[in-house]
Amino acid sequence: MQTFINPSKEKWAEIIQRPQIDNASHHDIVSAILLDVKQNGDEAVKKYSFRFDDVALDELKVSEKEIEDAVLSITDELKNAILLAKENIEKFHHSQNEEIKIIETSPGVVCWRKSVAIERVGLYIPGGTAPLFSTLLMLGIPALLAGCKQIIVCTPPDKNGKIASGILYVAHLLGLKNIFKIGGIQAIAAMAYGTKSISCVYKIFGPGNQYVTTAKQIISSQGIAIDMPAGPSEIAVYADESCHPSYVASDLLSQAEHGTDSQVMVVASSKKIIDDIEIEIAIQIKSLSRKNIIVQSLANSRFIVLENINDAFELLNNYAPEHLIIASDNAAVLSERVINAGSVFLGHYSAESCGDYASGTNHTLPTNGNARAYSGVSIDSYVKKITFQKVSKEGLEAIGNAVEVMANAEGLDAHKNAISIRLKTVANEI
Repeated sequence: MQTFINPSKEKWAEIIQRPQIDNASHHDIVSAILLDVKQNGDEAVKKYSFRFDDVALDELKVSEKEIEDAVLSITDELKNAILLAKENIEKFHHSQNEEIKIIETSPGVVCWRKSVAIERVGLYIPGGTAPLFSTLLMLGIPALLAGCKQIIVCTPPDKNGKIASGILYVAHLLGLKNIFKIGGIQAIAAMAYGTKSISCVYKIFGPGNQYVTTAKQIISSQGIAIDMPAGPSEIAVYADESCHPSYVASDLLSQAEHGTDSQVMVVASSKKIIDDIEIEIAIQIKSLSRKNIIVQSLANSRFIVLENINDAFELLNNYAPEHLIIASDNAAVLSERVINAGSVFLGHYSAESCGDYASGTNHTLPTNGNARAYSGVSIDSYVKKITFQKVSKEGLEAIGNAVEVMANAEGLDAHKNAISIRLKTVANEI
């Protein structure tokens, strides 16, 4: 990992730059596959599943028997762990439901806002080397709590046409029935456009590789909503003299194992902290099964020493990390300085892995600097906010003249007339 000692602000933009990913180069390939699935439905989906996943599928939908078998294959230890995570995620996300508040803005004028669930949503759950059943918990639970009527789940099968047992167990636990053995671009296309087997959805959620990301970007431009712009996973850690270097190293390594394009960053208050963390990385990496991936990921990563704490958090806010750990005895106070981050972990025992699995917060978060303007997945992601207003005769008299004056000033006579015609009627009734 490259180390920078008190770099000047002029160099910050270059130092915190993410690995460059040329999604534009995938655009033509992805567009062609999207169009093929749009035109040819299930047959195109099966064709690309054979081409990319090396699996010949007769049926795209997971059967009840497959789900039953998966439930039986899961150990009690894992079931209990998943149940704990489920309960915590439900508790946290349930608290996000809003009560309707009716506000009288003027006498006789009442306004309110109501959350209404998106009727059809699609959840993409990555498979491959790390089938992420935890992502189904993170996406499925808020969708259910929000009240989405139809939830489609797509996840890639292995070469035998099987879905990871953990994913199917979570689907069973949540009561999700529409599970399909589809991955990659063809999964995004199937959910976006619909096929004979799969109903189209209004919004698609979930992480994926560069091709999935490009597919989501393209269908977003066509009017199908997506959760957020996505990129490789990332973590930033602020570490001062009170940090535990072994803990910090473990968090960096846990994030680096996601993929070779992941990025980890440390902003420390002294060079000694950096040195101690590097020693711990060298020790811990030896025993990790995904060591080869981690080594490549660390090549994208940065150590930065900033002795001035104001500079440290200014740089971190400029970076806007997906995950931010504040490894300090003073974490609660320092957290007030955070403006841009997907999810923040305070203190020495708040491992990033806790948020990935079981603390209760959502792990589907904005990456690639998008935390400057985007939030992680929540109940809000699955609802629309519809506003209502009711204006009585008294209310029309209270605001009518102001509306007439403003409409007239903008040259919108019909707007003014819609008020005037009512005011005349009200005046004649008096």
